[in-house]
Amino acid sequence: MASSPFTLPFDRLPVSLPIFPLPGAIVMPGAPLPLNIFEPRYLNMVTDALAEDRMIGMVQPDPRASDPRGETLCRTGTAGRITAFSETRDGRFLIRLTGVCRFDLQEEVPTLRGYRRVVADWSRFAADYEVAGRVPERRDLLDRLKRYAEARQLEIEWDTLRVLDDLELVNVLVTMLPLEIPDKQALVEAITLSDRARLLSGLLEIARVPVAEISPRPH
Repeated sequence: MASSPFTLPFDRLPVSLPIFPLPGAIVMPGAPLPLNIFEPRYLNMVTDALAEDRMIGMVQPDPRASDPRGETLCRTGTAGRITAFSETRDGRFLIRLTGVCRFDLQEEVPTLRGYRRVVADWSRFAADYEVAGRVPERRDLLDRLKRYAEARQLEIEWDTLRVLDDLELVNVLVTMLPLEIPDKQALVEAITLSDRARLLSGLLEIARVPVAEISPRPH
């Protein structure tokens, strides 16, 4: 989905990039993610990213790890490019990342600026640079999204979604919907658009049902 003239070509993606580990926050190729940056180490991260390729990797801490500090990361994240930036009077950065390409984490790179940096392996995700794709089950996906939104009392901008092509629709929903952390990670790791769309559709159907309704009855 590298349709912007400012996006680096796939073969020029950086060897390493800063990462922002944040539970529940992911960004998929072509989708926007607004972020409010206030911690000193992440202010450093944004400042440095602006001076380089404007790229930041969004990676979730691994919820399966026995790590009380949350430093163990999931294997796969997504790099986003800073496409909007502003400063606030109280010392924060308000930025918007637009997803570019997923990557697998290799080794971590030591830094002196407080934030974390990793070597990125982009090789599995060249398809993220495709600018279109088809989802045969689009109508079913939107029907399930409607039932999910009603059950969860979510506001959905339907007019905005209707004009998106299938690839944009799925990636925007994966980025923005308040799904569980493991579910978000599974969607990040779904390589193809069709796999991602089927998984998302199934998750929406399950997530719309209140927990009390799916819990087994006591005997």
